[in-house]
Amino acid sequence: MDNAAMLGGRRLLVVEDDYLVAMDLADELTDHGAEVVGPAGSVKEALALVAATPAIDAAVLDINLRDEKVYPVAEVLRTRGIPFVFTTGYDAWLVPEAYAGVRRLAKPVDIRALVQSIAG
Repeated sequence: MDNAAMLGGRRLLVVEDDYLVAMDLADELTDHGAEVVGPAGSVKEALALVAATPAIDAAVLDINLRDEKVYPVAEVLRTRGIPFVFTTGYDAWLVPEAYAGVRRLAKPVDIRALVQSIAG
């Protein structure tokens, strides 16, 4: 399967506060066939994108966004039934119990593992 077919038109929200990491992630996901929503660098920006975008297939959420945590975005996505993956440098024990079952990928993110998490 070629890269572009892996995510074949899925609309993915990217929430990442580091501009260079966000742009690299968006480029990689686009190369794998995704339509990227964002990237958003804050909870406020991400919530606005979620509210304005009726069809989001999945999301990639950096847990730590400067001085805030991404959990309000995760809660809205969960309520809408949209699957998401956390990216973080944090250890698993720092993730709240409510999100213990969410796939967590360590930074720097392995794009293959990320694509497989979303495609699978």
